[in-house]
Amino acid sequence: MRAAPALGDDERRRLLAGAHHDPHALLGAHPVRGGVLFRALRPYARSVTVAAAGLRARLRAEGDGLFSGVLPLREIPDYRLLVTYEDAELELHDPFRFLPALGELDLHLIGEGRHEELWRALGAHPMTHQGVSGTRFTVWAPNALGVRLTGDFSYWDGTALPMRSLGGSGVWELFLPGVGEGALYKFEIARPDGGHSLRADPMARRTECPPATASVVHGSHHRWGDDAWMARREGGRVHELPFSVYEVHLPSWRPGLTYRRLAEQLPAYVKDLGFTHVELMPVAEHPFGGSWGYQVTGFYAPTARLGSPDDFKHLVDALHRAGIGVLVDWVPAHFPKDAWALAEFDGRPLYEPADPLRAAHPDWGTLEFDYGRNEVRNFLVANAVYWCEEFHIDGLRVDAVASMLYLDYSREPGQWTPNAHGGRENLDAVAFLQEMNATVYRRCPGVVTVAEESTAWDGVTRATHHVGPSGFGGLGFGLKWNMGWMHDSLAYLAHEPVHRAHHHHEMTFSMVYAYSENYVLPISHDEVVHGKRALVSKMPGDWWQQRADHRAYLGFMWAHPGKQLLFMGQEFAQGAEWSEAHGPDWWLLDPSYSAEPDHRGVRDLVRDLNQVYAATPALWQRDTDPEGFSWIEGDAREDNVFAFLRFDAEGSPLLAISNFSPVVRHEYRIGAPESVPVWREVLNTDDRRYGGGGVVNAEPLKAEPTGWHGRPVSILPVLPPLATIWLRPA
Repeated sequence: MRAAPALGDDERRRLLAGAHHDPHALLGAHPVRGGVLFRALRPYARSVTVAAAGLRARLRAEGDGLFSGVLPLREIPDYRLLVTYEDAELELHDPFRFLPALGELDLHLIGEGRHEELWRALGAHPMTHQGVSGTRFTVWAPNALGVRLTGDFSYWDGTALPMRSLGGSGVWELFLPGVGEGALYKFEIARPDGGHSLRADPMARRTECPPATASVVHGSHHRWGDDAWMARREGGRVHELPFSVYEVHLPSWRPGLTYRRLAEQLPAYVKDLGFTHVELMPVAEHPFGGSWGYQVTGFYAPTARLGSPDDFKHLVDALHRAGIGVLVDWVPAHFPKDAWALAEFDGRPLYEPADPLRAAHPDWGTLEFDYGRNEVRNFLVANAVYWCEEFHIDGLRVDAVASMLYLDYSREPGQWTPNAHGGRENLDAVAFLQEMNATVYRRCPGVVTVAEESTAWDGVTRATHHVGPSGFGGLGFGLKWNMGWMHDSLAYLAHEPVHRAHHHHEMTFSMVYAYSENYVLPISHDEVVHGKRALVSKMPGDWWQQRADHRAYLGFMWAHPGKQLLFMGQEFAQGAEWSEAHGPDWWLLDPSYSAEPDHRGVRDLVRDLNQVYAATPALWQRDTDPEGFSWIEGDAREDNVFAFLRFDAEGSPLLAISNFSPVVRHEYRIGAPESVPVWREVLNTDDRRYGGGGVVNAEPLKAEPTGWHGRPVSILPVLPPLATIWLRPA
């Protein structure tokens, strides 16, 4: 062996500082005149020996952990390194002898911002490369001077594991032999300012359990058992199907349960109550549990608090096999500033805009995404696809859409810059949302996207290629939360019945715009926290009146055009606000707590609402068709009464009547369609089974030839106090 040519001072300095763009050009094995040059970087090693068939040669120490030598070989052998430390000797594959494990097409698509399966290209992937088992690590960090890999496999010292830059893509790569699933890792970034930062992998598919922040090498082994569900989903049109959603915060639904334990209990509970879907508050990894998941640092990793990614797949699988769809809250509007996560990831603004005024989210102390950057947009679009394809998620409820759409959202004059046309619309965010929706609907038939959008933005649920009066194409969502209905109806119910006559329009105004978008009626977690009180506690009066109002409101809500969403605990009239620390007050359902059906009765009502709803196409088949609804009585403000018809595709009606006054109204004449001679009551929220007073219409109601409410015939039902009744043709 002869001595290798010395590294130049600059090359050596950059390599040892972790700021070299191509460490593979300096390390590993390379043909040179007269043989093969071997060089290894192994800090703390006492010696490094090259071992191959019929070969064992000890390299010369160059100092600073560098070892090198030139062997008189004609070609590079299949070799290993024997590294001797003070107390051990390890036989290792040299990571710097391997070709890049990421293809040119992947790099091209990443650069274009069009890699719809980005999670397959970036992050940590256990694989066999050039016949050797290990893990390929890749990360996008275009502003970094260098990137080093570190983890429990290197005792968290990344000196020996510099990564190579793959051209102008901004991607850095290293294949590390012998490292597999379960390994902890991070990336050490050499910043443009000369500093270093240790970062979790933005594309990590598994993380340590917070407060620990390392990424975890993951390979999925779950075998899906929901083929029948997925096949049915592909042919479904959510707007014309039953869609009744139970919103759940998984960590607090039954505190202490893992994903797998939840799979034993949640599907059975939701199925028993008849909900068609669950909506899970964000499950992507987040450092602070008190954010409820809305401040995400691991966009590609289900939170490790409840188990592994395969454990989460097991939960989704169990829900599907029970016939229940799964929506997840998705948060592309912002991310936290934690120094180990996305903020200034490679030493400069990367995922966030460079302009600090554009980057800082004024409400939440977080950073907004730079939707105009190809790679950032790709990161988010691929993430939406990832949850739907890898975890079989049936829908994405997109959080805080309004904060994305407006440049002046929560900003004062002087704190924002108009768009190129002088307007307040965030054109990049609009384009991102359109691309995300179009991509999800193209790749994942049967999946629905739902916008939490609190303004009157035109065309949230309009197709992206249909341009509206505003000049914008539709955003392309499938459904939108009806925040106006929620706000107005809850305001009405908060008034004492004697004052409700002055607020009657708050219950009817929603029908002025009910068909402007495809709506979900949400009574979500946001309405039962932070001093807003639980749903039943918003109602005035004594406990009996509160529960009666609660039941009547649910009956009104389930009959109103639009899909329904109800947050956990409200299905049994929990009186206390929700707290993520202890979750729903399940003890209220224990018969030993009370023999009266005050809480169990409300739960039974929700079960019956869902059962009758699912069996009555008039309540869901024409949710987006104005011909599917007709007022009968929308102006009885002095009586606090509302009556309307819903129709299915064949014209078969359901008649819903709500009496939001605390008095019984005997023989209250209601106009009715001439085509229905006899009606029967199919649901009454005052039924004793639900904790009501038992004022019901036990006998069929025959139409009389007395015109009323502009209709040729009428019926005379009894309207229970603070109650909703549903009638169908007998």
